Amino acid sequence: MVRQLSVLLLLIFVSSCKQSSVDSSGKTVFRYNEYAGITSLDPAFANNQANIWACNHLYNGLVQLNQKLEPQPCIAKSWEISPDGTVYLFHLFTNIQFHKNPLFKGPRYVTAGDFVFSFNRIKDDKLASPGSWIFGAVSHDIHQKANGFQALNDSTLQITLTSPFPPFLGLLGSAYGAVVPFEVVNKFGKDFRKNPVGTGPFKFDRWIERSALILHKNPNYFEKDINGKSLPYLDAVMISFISDKQSAFLEFLKGKLDFISGLDVSYKDDLLTPTGLLRPKYKGKFRMETAPYLNTEYLGMLADSTLPLMKDNPLNNPKVRQAINYGFDRRKMITYLRNNMATPGEAGIVPLGTPGFEQAADYGYHYNPAKTAQLLEEAGYPNGKGLPPITLSTTNSYQDLCEYMQGQLAESGIKINLEINQAAQHRQMVARQQLSFFRASWIADYADAENYLSLFYSKNKAPAGPNYTHFSNKEFDLLYEKAMHLTNDSMRWIVYRQMDQLVMEESPIVILYYDRVLRLTQNNIEGLVINPLNLLNLKTVKKNY
Repeated sequence: MVRQLSVLLLLIFVSSCKQSSVDSSGKTVFRYNEYAGITSLDPAFANNQANIWACNHLYNGLVQLNQKLEPQPCIAKSWEISPDGTVYLFHLFTNIQFHKNPLFKGPRYVTAGDFVFSFNRIKDDKLASPGSWIFGAVSHDIHQKANGFQALNDSTLQITLTSPFPPFLGLLGSAYGAVVPFEVVNKFGKDFRKNPVGTGPFKFDRWIERSALILHKNPNYFEKDINGKSLPYLDAVMISFISDKQSAFLEFLKGKLDFISGLDVSYKDDLLTPTGLLRPKYKGKFRMETAPYLNTEYLGMLADSTLPLMKDNPLNNPKVRQAINYGFDRRKMITYLRNNMATPGEAGIVPLGTPGFEQAADYGYHYNPAKTAQLLEEAGYPNGKGLPPITLSTTNSYQDLCEYMQGQLAESGIKINLEINQAAQHRQMVARQQLSFFRASWIADYADAENYLSLFYSKNKAPAGPNYTHFSNKEFDLLYEKAMHLTNDSMRWIVYRQMDQLVMEESPIVILYYDRVLRLTQNNIEGLVINPLNLLNLKTVKKNY
């Protein structure tokens, strides 16, 4: 029957049959689209949303995040953390199996040694995993006499850090923290990307690259619902790869996709009113949900006057940077250009939805042309007189936002020249400090404000780290290091807010907006929950016919 289901799904996809053809199989199949495709099913390379979602169906880690983004038991049933925050002791369930595979002789149960293998693999320079950084705080002896990952026995794992890092537990809930079996990894090497074996609610069946990916229910999955019924409820997941977002939206309207995430310019005005409400013609036809998304869209300004690019650059003056921050109306920008599907960036770098976010922050910027004029005069450029043109580099996707800013800032005497780059070239130039004023964004890797504040720690200066503005402030660095030794969340959040405020006062960035998750779901889908990391969890989803 499993083989028959795969063949049926494949035929349905290729022939574009109607929804009723899937129903007649008697199996529940959840279907969604990945317009950019999937590049790997290896959790070591889960560095974009498409890969992360697919790996989330296939794998588990020590912990998992709940809807509040708090770490909860998964393969680890419990854990203890030493008082100094450097030693983590995990106690594992002993009855969790990897997906069946010909390389296993009977059921293959997960052990602490599998996590040691999996984590050391992520750290291995030869693998070149983009997730190796998550274990940067784990101790490692250069002579291989000691390792930060130790299996004390089959069900007990110890991880030792060189210094406290409070977000570490949440990091282990990412796809990079998944456990994989050494037998299969060693057998396939780089081809593990298309021969995945994990412990997740769904198991791999087939992948026709650029066409479809099919996953089947894992009959041996260990988690159950509150009534004791085995998860998942769905029989299969089918992921298509329609590259055109508008075409995918039309497929959703036809009922051939169960779910869509995100808003594209090609259909945003057809779907939403300017205030972000669903158009009347679509009411009742499907469900629309939105929630805060841990993604901050911003403009970065180099704050390093020693760089040749910054010689005689007016952005060296913090008053000019502050004047730009006050010089445009974020609220109107979001209403007219994003159909209200975002929150204006009037606070700091840490976005709405982050644990400890201060809704009533008394720092940040709002539209105030009088303040812009005052700051320009204090900087020696009354009404913008004598201020040379400032080049802002962006990409096609954000050209509309930057043109809006360009127009409003011109009213205050700040002339902005726009430079439009290809996305890949733009990212590379930002990483190499080849742009003095640039569009950027930061999507959280984990649900802790440190993830955003690390962008301004002086020891993280790019290209070695994510400090693309080269911001450097001794007070900020001291607060950052202090926060890393605070294990009490409330106390750490207080320090985080001090850091956030300090950055905004120095203004190496211009916050545009805090993004929102937007999801469209067919009416017959139940149990699909939304969260600030925009993770896709299908193990509790039901599809009714």
